[in-house]
Amino acid sequence: MSENNEEKLKFSAEISKVLQLMIHSLYTNKDIFLRELISNSSDACDKLRYEALTHTYILGDDGDFKIGLLIDKAARCITITDNGVGMSREELIANLGTIAKSGTQDFLSKLTGDGKKDLPLIGQFGVGFYASFMVADKVTVVSKRAGQDESWAWISEGLGEFSIAPVAREGRGTSITLHLKEGEDIYLDKFRLKNIVQTYSDHISFPISITDEDGNTEVVNTASALWMRPRSDITAEQYKEFYHHVAHLPDSPWATLHNRAEGKLEYTSLLFIPSSKPFDLFHPDRKRRVKLYVKRVFITEENIDVVPQYLRFLRGIIDSEDLPLNISRETLQNNPLLTKIKESVVKRVLGELKKRSEAEPLEYKAFWQNFGPVLKEGLCEATTPREQILDACLFYSTATDDLTTLDAYISRMPEGQKEIFYLTGDRIEALRSSPQLEGFAKRGVEVLLLCDHVDDFWVNVVFEHKGKQLKSVTRADIDLDSFASEDEKAEKKDDAAEQTDVQALCARIKLILGDKVSDVRTTNKLTNSAVCLAVKEGAMDFRLERFLIEQKQLASASAKILEINPEHNIIRSLVAKLQDSTSASDIEDVSWLLLDQARILEGEEISDPAGFMRRLQSFVEKSLAA
Repeated sequence: MSENNEEKLKFSAEISKVLQLMIHSLYTNKDIFLRELISNSSDACDKLRYEALTHTYILGDDGDFKIGLLIDKAARCITITDNGVGMSREELIANLGTIAKSGTQDFLSKLTGDGKKDLPLIGQFGVGFYASFMVADKVTVVSKRAGQDESWAWISEGLGEFSIAPVAREGRGTSITLHLKEGEDIYLDKFRLKNIVQTYSDHISFPISITDEDGNTEVVNTASALWMRPRSDITAEQYKEFYHHVAHLPDSPWATLHNRAEGKLEYTSLLFIPSSKPFDLFHPDRKRRVKLYVKRVFITEENIDVVPQYLRFLRGIIDSEDLPLNISRETLQNNPLLTKIKESVVKRVLGELKKRSEAEPLEYKAFWQNFGPVLKEGLCEATTPREQILDACLFYSTATDDLTTLDAYISRMPEGQKEIFYLTGDRIEALRSSPQLEGFAKRGVEVLLLCDHVDDFWVNVVFEHKGKQLKSVTRADIDLDSFASEDEKAEKKDDAAEQTDVQALCARIKLILGDKVSDVRTTNKLTNSAVCLAVKEGAMDFRLERFLIEQKQLASASAKILEINPEHNIIRSLVAKLQDSTSASDIEDVSWLLLDQARILEGEEISDPAGFMRRLQSFVEKSLAA
C-alpha cells in the first residue's frame, strides 16, 4: 500500500461511541469477535452466490465458497478471509466507517454510559465487526468487490479515524487481519480457534478452515445447512448459536420452531422467537428479518412478504424447494407459492403460540409483554386469521390482576351476557379506576382493559369473537339492568316519580349545554361518580377520534352524550333546586362543571379552561364560607 495514495477519514460519531465501548469495556466472553467476523464472511458468500444466479461470469474460475483462518504467530496476527462478494472503496467507508442502517438514533439513545450494560446492545444493532477491537489494537481489512479490478485496504487502530488506500489483492473477497493486543496471544492457538469455530459457527454452510504457522490446513466445521439436518441431530447449543448468527441478537431464543413441510408444498423453516425485544421492533419501516433461501441458496431477507409484518419479531430462515432458483426479488413479490408458504408459516406460528400459552402460562406472559402489541397489529388487517390471533392474545381484566384470555373471559360470563365488554386507555392503573367501570363492578360484569396503542384500532374492525359481540363500555346504549339484583330492580320500580324529576333535570342541563353535548341522559353505569361521557352506537370511540384529530384527519371532536348518575348527591341536589328560581345560576355553573369533569376523566379537552377555573373557584369559596 502506497502512503502517497492513503486517505485518512474520521469515524462517524456513532462508530466512535461503539469503539469506545469495545476498547475500554470488559466483555465477559471475548470469543464472540470470531463468531461475528465469520458470520459476516458467511453473509458475503451468500450475497455473491445470489448475484451469480443471474451473472454467472462474476464467479470466474472460483466457484467454491470458503472461509479461512490464518495464524501468524511471529507477527501476532490472525486473518479471517473469504471469497465472497467483497467491498468497493465506497462500501468499505459506508460499512465500516458509519452505522449504515436505520435505527442509529434509537441505538444511541439506549446507551447508558455503563459499559457492561451497553455492550449487549452492540450485537442488537448489527455492528459486530467492531468486536474485533476487543482483542486487537489494529485492524486491517483488504477487500476486492466481485466483478471489479480495484482492491482497497481499510486500516484503523480504533482511535477515531481510519485510512483507506488502493492495494494489490489476488481474487475477490475480503481479508480481515487482527493485530492482537498484549495479553491476547491465546487466540494464536489453533486448538482454541478450532474450539471457538465448532462452538459458535459449526452451522455455517461454507467450509471454515484453519491454517497454522506451519502451513497445515484443516476444515473444522460441519459445513452443512443446519436447518436441513434432522432435529434429533441438533443440540440446543447449536440451535442457540445459529440463532445468534441469523438474528444478530445476544439473547437466547424464547422459542425454536423447526419444521419441514412435504407434499404439494415443500419447504423447511427454522424460526426463532427472541426472548427480548429487538431494537427496531417498532421502527416505522416494520422490517421483517426472516431470510428466504431457495434450495439452500440465500435470496433475500428484506422487503419480501415471507412472513407478515405482525410477526416481524420472528428471526430465522425459510428454504423453499419449489421456487425456481433463479427467481428475481421483484418476481417474488407476487408469487403465489410464497403466499402459500406465508399462510402455512402463520398457521404454525399461531398454533405454537396458542399451545405455549396453555402449557406454559408464566413463560408465555413474558413473550406477551415483549410482542403482544405487535401480534395484535394483525387484527387490524382484513385478510389475517383473526380468530387464531385472538386465541393467542392476552388481556388485562377487571376480574383478575393477571392477564387472561378471551376463552377464559367467556367462561366467566354470567348467564345472559351476550357481549365481551372492554375499555381502552393509556395506562392500566388509570383504566382500573375509571368511572366507566363502576356499574359493571357492582353487578359482577367483567371488563377487558386494553392499554396498548394498537387496541384503539383493532376494536374498530373486529366486532365479535366466537359468537360474542365486542362492545366498549363507553357506549351509551348499554343496559346493565339485566345483571341487577332483585332488590335493585324492585327499588327502581319504586322510584318512578323521582325518575320524572331526573328527566326534567336532564332536559335542563341539555338546554344549558346546547351543542356541546349531543344528549343528556341517566345511566346505571355509575355508582360513585356523578357523570361520565358516552358515545352512541356506531359513532367513533374517544381515543380513535382523538388520534384522527392529532393526525389532522378530523377537524374537531364530535359532541358526546353526557350521562348522569341519578343516585349521586350532586344530581339529587340539582333536582331539588329545579323549582327554585334563585338557584338558576348554580344549576348552570354545576352543569358546566360536570361536563368539564367528565371531559377530564376521558382525556378530552376543556373548551373553556378560564370558565372552568372561575366556576370551580366560586364553589370552593362558597364551600369554605358556609
